[in-house]
Order: sequence, then C-alpha cells, then structure tokens
Amino acid sequence: MHGGDRGAARAQFPNAPQPIVDLSTGVNPHPYPIADCTADDFAHLPDPGALARLLDPAAAVYGAPSTQNVVAAPGSQILMALIADLLPQGPAAILGPTYAEHARIAALAGHTVVTVQTLAELEESTLAVVVNPNNPDGRVTSRDDLLRLADRQSVNGGILVVDEAFMDVGPNGASVADQVEQAPIAVLRSFGKFFGLAGLRLSFALTNRALARQLRARLGPWPVSGPALSIGAAAFADKAWIDSTRTTLRAASERLEMLLRSAGLTPLGRTDLFCLVSSPRAQAIFTALGEAGIFVRRFDENPQALRFGLPGNEVEWQRLSGALKSPS
Repeated sequence: MHGGDRGAARAQFPNAPQPIVDLSTGVNPHPYPIADCTADDFAHLPDPGALARLLDPAAAVYGAPSTQNVVAAPGSQILMALIADLLPQGPAAILGPTYAEHARIAALAGHTVVTVQTLAELEESTLAVVVNPNNPDGRVTSRDDLLRLADRQSVNGGILVVDEAFMDVGPNGASVADQVEQAPIAVLRSFGKFFGLAGLRLSFALTNRALARQLRARLGPWPVSGPALSIGAAAFADKAWIDSTRTTLRAASERLEMLLRSAGLTPLGRTDLFCLVSSPRAQAIFTALGEAGIFVRRFDENPQALRFGLPGNEVEWQRLSGALKSPS
C-alpha cells in the first residue's frame, strides 16, 4: 500500500481518534498558500501562454538548460510511463530498494525489469532508473556517478531516468538537470512534494529537446489544468517562500529525527521531508500509532522499517510524541 491513503487508515483503525494524523507521505505539511487562482482558471481550457508562464520559472528553479527541455504533466507516473513506452522494449534496471511504481510501469511497457543494488548493475540496461535522493531512505547518489552512468547509456542506446522528486530538499549541486541536453538523461521533478500540493498533480520531465517534443506530442495541447498552471507559476516565482520553507523543513526534520531516536528507533536515513527508521518492534509500533490516530508508512519487504513524514503543527507533534511514549 502506498502512503497517503487516509481511507485505508480509517478502515484499518476505525476506532482511532480523529482527525487522523497522516505521516505516511513525504509531502510538505505546510502547503504553498493558494491565492492566485481565478474562476477563469477553472472555467476555460488553459491557453498556451499560461503554459509558457509556468515553464519559464520551472526551468530556472530546476536548473534545466531552457524551457524547451521542460515538459509539464499531471504526475511523474504519467511521464515515466510515456518514457518507458517510447523506448524499444528491453532490459530495465532500477536501483533499489526504492519507490515501487517505476518497476511496475516499466514492466507494463514490456521491459524486462530487475531491481539491483549497485550502479554497476544498471550499466547493461536500456532503461536505467535511479531515485535521487532515494525514497524511502534518503540515499543520495553522486552527480559524477550518475553522469558516468549516463555515458554508459549513450553506448547502450538507452536512457537514464533520475527521479528527483525530493531534490528540492536535497544537497546543493546534486541534480543532473543541467546535463539533460548533453547526455541521455530524463529527470523527473514533482512539484507537489516540496510545495505541499500533492493533490494538484503537477510534475515535470527535464530532458533533451527531441524527447521533450515526443513527450509533449503524447500529452497533447492541455497537459495540465488551468489551476495547476496558475499556482505553479506563482509558487516558482516566490523565492522568499522557497528559501524560508527549506529552512523550516530542515529544522522540522532534525526535530523529527531527535524525537524518533528518543523513542528508541534507529534512523536508517532521511531527507528534510521524511525519516526512515528501524526497530524489531516496528509492526507493533505501527499498530499502536494507528490506534492512536497516527498513520505512518510500513513496508512489506522490510517489516522492521517505518517511514515518518513531518507533523504539520504543534498539536500533531505532541500527539506523535505521546503515542511514541505509550507502551506498544
């Protein structure tokens, strides 16, 4: 089960106090304030000018060479599916353990998919996928290593997909977005995680102009909604909010790690939007938290691991702290 399924949380813990504190996602709990939407954004089809007004600041914020290298879409999964479909069917390798949807989508496109543990194992694939920073453990793959892997993809006639959904809170200089015209790289960026607007369904592919044209042709003339265009353009232009939010998230992430350590949980890795921990009592802790109305992410493939997102206010922080102190 994916994070963010509040319906599943309510069904699993029907007697839990409400409201459910959903810590199962890696989404900023302090969303960008929506102020610039108008009725026209909902009433009319988006015009090309509105899309252009979104792509220009998106290219600047994400570090793409130009707007011609940027493709907007309603979610990274759609972009991943289109890229996988455009490649000839062949071997696909995904650096894991990681977000499971990429493997599922590549398999649906007819690729032979394996999840591997090292970058070297990606080198013989036509479609290589790296999530950077990784979900769920925050592991960061160096830019130099990714560019070397992209050089190998040039030999294979394939492509390297780098999912940078959490790069907004990643290390400075780690993105490979500026290299997408020089190397066979497609970078995926998720607007909703950092800006706290996952329901807006807005993501981007940063890639070479030829592939970008193919993706735009597949998506059609109205790739994203009018409200997404308006909100996205305003958010990208708000440098003061972006800078202050990075500072706020960093402090909250450090507070979360300290709280989890004090509860006897062992951190395995984190970004400024989530923390992955380990405990032999993970399943009991998951249940105890759920019964207290706090929903976190667990993993069938690693039953000792739990991932915690950030609480959104002091009431949620205190509920989490109290629940972690309760016997489980």
